[in-house]
Amino acid sequence: MTNIERNFSGLATDTTASGVSWAAILGGAAAAAALSLILLILGAGLGFSAISPWSHTGVSATAIGISSIIWLAFTQLAASGIGGYLAGRLRIKWATVHTDEVYFRDTAHGFLAWAVATLATVALVGSVIGNVVSTGVTAGAAVATSAIGAAGATGIAAASQTGNGNRGNSANDGVMAYMTDSLFRADPAASDSGGNGDGALRLETGRIFAHAIRAKTLSQEDRQYVAQLVAKRTGLTPADAEKRVTDLFNKTQTAINEAEQSAKQAADTARKAASYSALWMFLALLLGAFVASVAATFGGRQRDRVIHLGSATA
Repeated sequence: MTNIERNFSGLATDTTASGVSWAAILGGAAAAAALSLILLILGAGLGFSAISPWSHTGVSATAIGISSIIWLAFTQLAASGIGGYLAGRLRIKWATVHTDEVYFRDTAHGFLAWAVATLATVALVGSVIGNVVSTGVTAGAAVATSAIGAAGATGIAAASQTGNGNRGNSANDGVMAYMTDSLFRADPAASDSGGNGDGALRLETGRIFAHAIRAKTLSQEDRQYVAQLVAKRTGLTPADAEKRVTDLFNKTQTAINEAEQSAKQAADTARKAASYSALWMFLALLLGAFVASVAATFGGRQRDRVIHLGSATA
């Protein structure tokens, strides 16, 4: 075959064949996905070894966050670089294609190798990206649920025990039981002790407090009524009994408000952490796409410099 015939044959092949070498892309993607998985497992192992449940031991949460960001960026840099380089180095040689077109195709091969590797890695590790993005929502909902439970635990406990009269003995359990017991705690100096008190009376008081906690206010009528019951059962003066009722309700309401504020603060912290994680993950993936594209062009240039012995001796 003459040189003219050989060049014409190569031109026909380059102009009719597809510009995408899927074998090279899949090969580079497989290498990148495997390396990403290995590095992620190594990072998780190093992270767990640095975390300790004991107080004042292990690294801080800030150090763990910064280390995770650095490790994620390094993982993308190493895996994408290897995958893109292999995709460019293993592709077919375009002998008659313009240099600009070769550069574009190499860049596309690196980007496609990164895209396939990223999708494969996400599938293998169980949609890590989706879990990180939804961390804020999940944590916020969980914390908000805890806050609602803390705020309404007393009322729910009392309400669940007032629907059936024969369940009066269970009113002695839980937070509401402690509240009612503290209300009817007898004055040691009083000659007539109220003792343990009447169960029905305690249930009625529990229902009043449950309603007040849900409404976030104890009406004057309910306060005076409960104070009369407390004064009768404990031997306290009406003024002291009303003060006991008011102090107990205010103390309970303050504890509930503090629990709600702590829950909101925790939810806001989780939201910010999830937002920062998503942004840094986006930057790391963007870095990976860029590195894979550049590495593919480097591998392609090295591929084009290869001299085939068969062509040299022909």
